[in-house]
Amino acid sequence: MKNRLRVLRAEREWSQQLLAEKLEVSRQSVNAIETGKYDPSLPLAFRIADLFEMPIEEIFLRD
Repeated sequence: MKNRLRVLRAEREWSQQLLAEKLEVSRQSVNAIETGKYDPSLPLAFRIADLFEMPIEEIFLRD
């Protein structure tokens, strides 16, 4: 699944580590989501959407 996580994180000047801490996941998980190697669980996707104050559909895109 494609996503805009890297762009949204960069717009806020957050490191992967900072985002990982905010989401309570590992930095490796953030990296894997950003590179499309891992699709987040639905609860994690909702936490990401809440953190960025955006609908899930604006962050995660269909292939």
